[in-house]
Amino acid sequence: MKRHATAIWKGALADGTGHITTQSGALSDHGYSFKSRFEDESGKAGTNPEELIAAAHAGCFAMQLSHMLAESGSPAEELDAKAVVDVQQVEGGFAIKTSTITLKARVPGIDEAKFQEIAKKAKEGCPVSKALAGVDIKLDATLA
Repeated sequence: MKRHATAIWKGALADGTGHITTQSGALSDHGYSFKSRFEDESGKAGTNPEELIAAAHAGCFAMQLSHMLAESGSPAEELDAKAVVDVQQVEGGFAIKTSTITLKARVPGIDEAKFQEIAKKAKEGCPVSKALAGVDIKLDATLA
């Protein structure tokens, strides 16, 4: 299976603009810019690569965990996963330093220890976590 996305950028870094289009059409000529990436903490100026990585990480983790919980005999009612990707200025540019997943889960009939064990394995096993091998991945998982 292969998926693709296209990014078109025009102009210099600080004053240029770009558009991202995904194969599925979920994003179609969606704008991004230096401001949306590095200056607008509200997230209202447009998307950026780190936001898209966070979305991919949260979605991948939730799916992986759902599968592992069902396999263990405790299917989830709901998994509310949020990933926060932290990009920081480092020598020579910028780097993604952490991806922190916060999870609130409703999983009937599972005890806390088993839940935490499976959540940790899902964090380590989801394909996006594997792709982010050079990033510190943190998990804060709670049963609701």
